[in-house]
Amino acid sequence: MKYVLVTGGVVSGLGKGVTASSIGLILKACGLRVTSIKIDPYLNTDAGTMSPFEHGEVYVLDDGGEVDLDLGNYERFLDIKLTRDNNITTGKIYQFVIDKERRGDYLGNTVQVVPHITDAIQEWIERVALIPVDGKEGPADVCVIELGGTIGDIESMPFIEALGQFSYRVGAGNFCLIHVSLVPVLNVVGEQKTKPTQHSVRGLRSLGLTPNILACRSTKELDVNVKEKLSRFCHVPIQNIITLYDVSNIWRVPLLLRDQKAHEAILKALNLKSDGFKPSLGEWTSRADLCDMLHEPVRIAMVGKYTGLTDSYLSVLKALLHASVACQRKLCINWVPSCDLEDATAKENPDAYRSAWKLLKGADGILVPGGFGDRGVEGKILAAKYARESRTPYLGICLGMQIAVIEFARSVLGLQDANSTEFDPDTQNPCVIFMPEGSKTHMGGTMRLGSRRTYFQSTSSTSAKLYGCKIFIDERHRHRYEVNPDMVKRLEDAGLSFTGKDESGDRMEIIELPSHPYFIGVQFHPEFKSRPGKPSALFLGLVAASCGQLDTLLKKGATKTCRMSNGTSAIKAHLYENATKLANGSLDGIYCNGNGLHV
Repeated sequence: MKYVLVTGGVVSGLGKGVTASSIGLILKACGLRVTSIKIDPYLNTDAGTMSPFEHGEVYVLDDGGEVDLDLGNYERFLDIKLTRDNNITTGKIYQFVIDKERRGDYLGNTVQVVPHITDAIQEWIERVALIPVDGKEGPADVCVIELGGTIGDIESMPFIEALGQFSYRVGAGNFCLIHVSLVPVLNVVGEQKTKPTQHSVRGLRSLGLTPNILACRSTKELDVNVKEKLSRFCHVPIQNIITLYDVSNIWRVPLLLRDQKAHEAILKALNLKSDGFKPSLGEWTSRADLCDMLHEPVRIAMVGKYTGLTDSYLSVLKALLHASVACQRKLCINWVPSCDLEDATAKENPDAYRSAWKLLKGADGILVPGGFGDRGVEGKILAAKYARESRTPYLGICLGMQIAVIEFARSVLGLQDANSTEFDPDTQNPCVIFMPEGSKTHMGGTMRLGSRRTYFQSTSSTSAKLYGCKIFIDERHRHRYEVNPDMVKRLEDAGLSFTGKDESGDRMEIIELPSHPYFIGVQFHPEFKSRPGKPSALFLGLVAASCGQLDTLLKKGATKTCRMSNGTSAIKAHLYENATKLANGSLDGIYCNGNGLHV
């Protein structure tokens, strides 16, 4: 196993995650199998209980891991499926060591940061690096490790020490250190300043780590004399100093690395002959070029409570980007703070109120993403009402689906006090209720998390067609509340369709308004499985509906025969395809719940 460590210096927020993802991509394009690990030095066990304002969105993995958003970058760039163990935190390591101490594994010893914590970190890295993440058998060839934070942070010290020991133990030919640093330009003199990077590298070397490659963030390409100066003072060959200057879109970062032959420097440091490895990035280059050439806009209103920090909705933004590029439209986001849509804001801040409604009404489509807490909920309900009544394309995710159900109950069923028990525990018409298996005393890791199966109730629905007329889909979840099953029949009788349900048939997963051009709400988070070149079906549907392409998109999918009710060829083909799995017990079986066949 070969290891590539990515560290950061000078300031946080330089883009280490994108850099690590891009490094993984160019190595994968060279024909190597790549896996990734993110180290977060905070004491939290995972990211699940943190506000999005702290570190951006909480990214959810197939196994239910609630992790740092950088793992989303890794999955999107490398098209892999990571596990919760691919995100190491100080909390996880200390918990692991303390559990061992309580069991008596260290009986008779004084448990210390060195060697017990540092050994646990190294053992964790080696174990997780061997887990296949690309669907193939056997371990990857290269593991890219990103160390969160900035060199010099007190909280990072145990990890720095562990990684210094690790690099010595695995050997120079199996370890490559890439240090991402800032080369600022002072407006007064217009000169690229190297001193911050010099100090950062000096600090790194004093801690026992020497960089093989410098990746320098700057507004423009580094001058030759600046590279020479960095090489002289940082003891890094000039050909190993890479400029990561500002580019037009994120997909150009791997191309920057390739054009500066970063892959050759990495392969050389890892004792891999670069002659046989040439990065094949033709499709990636075409996508980056296409993204830059798009000019006709599609405008999506993002109605949420965390609009002050765009990283709070990073995966949603990426999924919209993937879909807009597929529809050959330039994505424009109207950020609408949901609080500003509420009547209270009209009295307190009329200008913000008018601005929010102008942005909402000026959009081609509306998206209400997930969230927690009651702040801004009434504004989201008003956004769903506007989308339903104005026939504007709408996609509601998690809470966005739940508030659409509440709005429908209030406006169509006339239940003015309809609400979620999350926001009004005493409501007489609870449309959304706390899930019985949830915990009200422990918040971390107690939600319905990870990949869960959703069965389509009919393939005539828009959502089923967008997914290619599949019988079921597997999407990632993160929620504590669900649509009240006792309210479903009344809502259906009034015209709201529940087109996707879980295996029991009691948990609602997808809602649609058949009379609306595009009005879909989902309990799951489709954004987490969207990839460049393979956009999420529901995001693609929203963008296509917003720019008048939905009918064309659905006609393309209609070439597949997929009527469920009468046992047609699609059902038979699907059952034949799964016959082996059924025989060996890896599928539960076939049953009919009155809405079609399920596997």
